[in-house]
Amino acid sequence: MTVTLEESYARCKSLNKRFAPTYFWATMLLPRVKRHHVWALYAFCRYADDIVDDLGPACPEARAAALSEFGDRFFADAEARHSDDPVLKAVVHTVNAFDLDLDGFLRFLRSMTMDLTVAAYETWDDLLVYMDGSAAVIGELMLPILEPTDPAALPHARDLGDAFQLTNFLRDVAEDLDRGRVYLPQADLRAFGADPWRRDADDAWRALMRFEIERCRELYRSADLGIEMLPPASARCVGAARTLYSQILDRIEAMDHDVFAARARVPTAHKLAVAGRTALRLP
Repeated sequence: MTVTLEESYARCKSLNKRFAPTYFWATMLLPRVKRHHVWALYAFCRYADDIVDDLGPACPEARAAALSEFGDRFFADAEARHSDDPVLKAVVHTVNAFDLDLDGFLRFLRSMTMDLTVAAYETWDDLLVYMDGSAAVIGELMLPILEPTDPAALPHARDLGDAFQLTNFLRDVAEDLDRGRVYLPQADLRAFGADPWRRDADDAWRALMRFEIERCRELYRSADLGIEMLPPASARCVGAARTLYSQILDRIEAMDHDVFAARARVPTAHKLAVAGRTALRLP
C-alpha cells in the first residue's frame, strides 16, 4: 500500500519517539518546518540498525544481503528523487529539500556493515574510523537542516556525533557484550587491566571508565563551540540533546561505573524539564 508523504514522516516521528526519546524531545524545540526532517534522518539510521541487530536468528550473510538491498533501494530512490517505501519516502524528500550529500549515507551504511563482521577495535583511531560513518557523519548530515552561521561548525558537529556515540558505548557495554561486541578500544582495556567480559565493575574497570568519560566530555566541550554557531532555534534543539545525553555520563558515575548491573537512564520527566528550561533560556 502506497503511503503519503505525511504518513511517511509520521512513521519516522513514531520511530524517533519510541526508540530515541532523548533526541525526540530535543527535536520538539525545532521549528515545525524542520523537526520532521530530523525525524527522517533518525528513521533512516534506525531502519539500517534494525537490519544489523534485530533480524532475529538471521545469519550475518542474510543481514548483509538485507542491508545491501536497503542501501540499493535508497540510492535508487534518491537518484529518482522519489520513493514509495513507507520510511524512505520521507528520507528522500529530506535529501531533496536540503541537497544532502549521498556520500554521508554511504559512509553510514559502510559502518553498519562493519558491525556484521568486526567485534572489536584495537585503538581509538581504529574506532574513529567506524564512528566516522556511525556517528560523525550524522552531525554532518544534520548541519544543512540546522543552518549554522559559520562553516567552521562542521568539525564540532562531527565531535558531537562522536560524543553521543561514545556515550552510548559506555552506557551499553553489557548489551554490546550480549551481541559479541566490545566497542571500547582494546589498547585502553589493556592499559588499565580492564576486562568487560568479567562483567565486574572492579577498580580497573572504574579507572578505565573515568578515562573514557573524560575523553567523551572533551568531545562535548568541542561540540559546545559548534552549538554557539547555530541560530537560536537550532541551538535550542542541539543544546537540549547535548545536555540530556551528556547527563548519562553523570548517571554512570552515580552508579560507580557499574554499567553491568543496570542501564544508566535519564528520566522522561527530567528530559521534559531540561527541554523547557532550554526553550526559555534562548530567544
